[in-house]
Amino acid sequence: MRVLAQRVSRARVTVAGETVGSIGAGFVLLVGVTHDDTEAISRSMAGKIANLRVFDDENGQMNRSILDVAAATPSDAGVLIVSQFTLYADARKGRRPSYTDAASPSVAAPLVEHFARSLAALGPHVEQGRFGAEMEVELVNDGPVTIWLDSAELRT
Repeated sequence: MRVLAQRVSRARVTVAGETVGSIGAGFVLLVGVTHDDTEAISRSMAGKIANLRVFDDENGQMNRSILDVAAATPSDAGVLIVSQFTLYADARKGRRPSYTDAASPSVAAPLVEHFARSLAALGPHVEQGRFGAEMEVELVNDGPVTIWLDSAELRT
């Protein structure tokens, strides 16, 4: 599983002009799933993201997690999850990326949903885009802070 986490001051996802998910401050998470991902991996990634200390404390230092923010100011602790199979693009050869490392929708959709439920169970308010839809994602990156997470490279 790959997740590109962006700290934002606000974000929303629209499908055909309809807003399907929106948050104030928090995270936008672009989530990609590969063939051998499991529910255990999605739970582990949710825990890792929930505990990333990338939100400012009272001294302006990145010492707070989204869980800390949710406990102190729930309105500043939203998470917007957007499925993104292109995170598994392989552009090493030629001009057209290959997406063979991305899981099929029948595998990826339930794991993205499980990831969202796992993260929500930890505390932050979670919204989602619409899996498989042509989405427009608008966000204001705060910092900017952008973190790349790959379950194949992580030690929890």
